[in-house]
Amino acid sequence: MLVVGVVALKTVSFVLKHNDSTTTSSPSIPTATTTSTEPTEPTVAPSTQNVPTATQPTTTRPTTQPPRPTTSRSTTTSKPTTNPGPSDSDLVLKNSLYLKGGAMASVRCKESKSRPSTAAGARANYKNLLACLNKAWAPIITKAGGRFRAPRLIAWSGSVTSPCGTYQDSYTPFTCSTNDTIYMNMTEDLGNYNRYSQSYQKIWARMWMLHQFAHEYGHHVQINMGIFQAYARIRYERPTEAMELQDSRRLELQASCFSDIFIGANRSTYPVTGEAQHQWRWLIGHVTDLKNDHGDANNHQYWALRGYNSRNPKVCNTFAASAAKVQ
Repeated sequence: MLVVGVVALKTVSFVLKHNDSTTTSSPSIPTATTTSTEPTEPTVAPSTQNVPTATQPTTTRPTTQPPRPTTSRSTTTSKPTTNPGPSDSDLVLKNSLYLKGGAMASVRCKESKSRPSTAAGARANYKNLLACLNKAWAPIITKAGGRFRAPRLIAWSGSVTSPCGTYQDSYTPFTCSTNDTIYMNMTEDLGNYNRYSQSYQKIWARMWMLHQFAHEYGHHVQINMGIFQAYARIRYERPTEAMELQDSRRLELQASCFSDIFIGANRSTYPVTGEAQHQWRWLIGHVTDLKNDHGDANNHQYWALRGYNSRNPKVCNTFAASAAKVQ
């Protein structure tokens, strides 16, 4: 999920999104002030070997309405530049990430040996994933002409205050575009892992945390490539709420497609095999979208599998897809 503040929804954080100084290790993770340690209900229920149960959305709440962008009045009489740069439409439809990024190579990411049964275990997993995602996406963003920069990461529990607002435990992980920071809800991840006793349920909780983290990083990639900024400006000009919601679904489904590029590229080493793959496949196809801003289960599964199987951002151009593919 992507949240934007007063300046954010019109600035950036899509994507997931340097120079030669590719970040391969992540910074220490700040912890937000804890006002509650009571775990929330899981956003999805793990798959059984037979009949899965209905679940909540894999991503967070809808983005807020962006503020009206300002323009400066021209004080010169010079002729307009002959190379104004890509238009907003080109940034979302013909982004160089689709055209030049190329397939993601495995960075041989391995799951942290720590389990998210404690706050320390959850932080260890976030830190490990951040390092892996930075290493995996940096060369693709650089090849596509972007300037890679690693996002900040804050693990929180109880409540957290960000430039995009203050949120409680009932809120899922989110990315704030104002400060390009991923906020991971430890109460959710600890609750999912500790609530269930059977091993397949704990595997589901680990796959859920992996997918959620990589999805939020997908928004960071969008920010780094200018997709999110252009999306925000386009959405602001939409004449109807229905068109705005469709734009939001395109953004969120693309973040999940980017998420699963990483998961697919590192499926053998993480690993996402056996029961882990079974649980991952189940969760990507069992989501609900009560706000109609993230995409339904069928379309979420469609875009997740495209990323997972191809490992190339060129297949994640949700902005060029038909309306039926972003319901």
